[in-house]
Amino acid sequence: MFLAYWPTAIPSHLAAEVWFRRRLMLVELHVHQLGIIDSVTLVFKNGLTAFTGETGAGKTMMIEAIHLLVGGKSDVSMVRHGCDEARVEGRFVVGDDEVILSRVIPVQGRSRAYINGSLATLAQLAEVGADLVDLHGQHAHQSLLHEKAQRGALDQFAGVDTSPVALAKGELRQLRQELESLGGDERARVREIDLLQFQIEEIHAAGISSGAEDEELRKEEEALGNAESYQAALRGAYAFLTEANTQVSAGTTNASDALRSALGLLQGKEAFADVAQRLSSLAAELDDAAGVIRDLADASEEDPERLAEVSARRKALSDLCRKYGPLLADVLEYGRVSSERLKDLLGYEQRARELEASIAAAQVRVRKAEALVRQKRVEGAPQFAKAVQKHLRLLALPEAVFQVNFAPEAEDPPGDALHFLLSANPGSPPLPLSKVASGGELARVMLALRLVLTQSPPTLIFDEVDAGIGGAAAVAVGKALAAVGKGHQVFVVTHLAQVASQAHQQLGVSKEIIKKVTYARVGELTGAARESEIARMLSGGALTDVAVAHAQELLTHSS
Repeated sequence: MFLAYWPTAIPSHLAAEVWFRRRLMLVELHVHQLGIIDSVTLVFKNGLTAFTGETGAGKTMMIEAIHLLVGGKSDVSMVRHGCDEARVEGRFVVGDDEVILSRVIPVQGRSRAYINGSLATLAQLAEVGADLVDLHGQHAHQSLLHEKAQRGALDQFAGVDTSPVALAKGELRQLRQELESLGGDERARVREIDLLQFQIEEIHAAGISSGAEDEELRKEEEALGNAESYQAALRGAYAFLTEANTQVSAGTTNASDALRSALGLLQGKEAFADVAQRLSSLAAELDDAAGVIRDLADASEEDPERLAEVSARRKALSDLCRKYGPLLADVLEYGRVSSERLKDLLGYEQRARELEASIAAAQVRVRKAEALVRQKRVEGAPQFAKAVQKHLRLLALPEAVFQVNFAPEAEDPPGDALHFLLSANPGSPPLPLSKVASGGELARVMLALRLVLTQSPPTLIFDEVDAGIGGAAAVAVGKALAAVGKGHQVFVVTHLAQVASQAHQQLGVSKEIIKKVTYARVGELTGAARESEIARMLSGGALTDVAVAHAQELLTHSS
């Protein structure tokens, strides 16, 4: 059963649940005809879920399925060979409410998106997905090398609001554009003044009474042009109604006399009082209408001079409409706007001084807003660095030093050009991440940030975040992921037994070849099956008694 469609984001009544209680989670995933996956349905649990299996078995394809579900880029090559389309569906649940996202990738045509069974755009799917899932791919930690990502992390931790800076800069930009539009070039300004004066005088000289003048003139021109035929029609109608010698049909006089004759036959008879009253009212109305027709006929006379005058006036108005607007109302509006523009140009010096003063005041507001942002960042940086450093030292970097460096205030007033500095080894000075951090160290910095920045989507996905690490570092990363899993739903693709053993749920991914066709299989590993998989990961494939014992030890210590 589908619930009401959530058009752009998580409903307000669920927002607190999402951001504070972390109860919203992906509980069910169905993948059909995607890559080597034929059809897989998975039911997930809370906490940390690990996907494990041999290289090429299809672990990353499961993560790619979730990525598609939240608006990721699709490609027809993802569709299983020989199939018409791939389909991914996911159910996210919080309490008694749920949202179901669906994505269909056909071989022919564009992909389709659905939210709770209703058609949605890919942008809508991505917007809803952004509130539900945060995916870190195999190279996502590389984003930490970029200034924008580092600045965003610090701002989130320190609660920095940069909107006042953006607002102040927007006002400053608008004032500068207005000053430029005044006409800074003297000759261009004089030319525009001459043109506006001519146009305004032309519109003013026309003496347009209102925006409806042309329609009134059209009606008058039509009456004057047809005066003779109108007059004949009016006099004929009047004759039918009133002239005594007019015969409407054989044996019938004019309409007025006929009506009164009928009224005379019925008056004084009580049984016909109602209809007699109606005929009496009709007779009065007929007399009134006849009087109006007579007056119109008397007034309807040919007037060639007035007709020519009206025609000339309409042509003049039409010329104005052709220049300044399709309608007279547009012409009048053009005249009004042009008058205001002319006033600004004629008062250029004064207006320019006013704008320059406003620009100076806006620049002060920008500097103040930037100073507040920088102050907030500088004040928050030590606590932020201390919190990240604390987690790094728990992630097998016991001597790690983490700092946030700012460019000089004169060069960068708001502190936008900040950099994360790291020293992973004692005796080495802290340097920018891009110069000192290995892939494994970057992965651990990203994990440390995740532990510090708790306000993130409820479902986090790490695809081989443990690449490039092993030993004690792998154990530390596994424990860190499990810790994140206490407040989030976490998915991780891993080749490390130390990480997989920390998972609250382990899903084994394997592939099977049937009649020369490859099929991916995914299932939950528990008990002896999980011990065997952990042992395989430890030994590289051989299930020795030592490997199994070691696997049992890892699982025991992680529980």
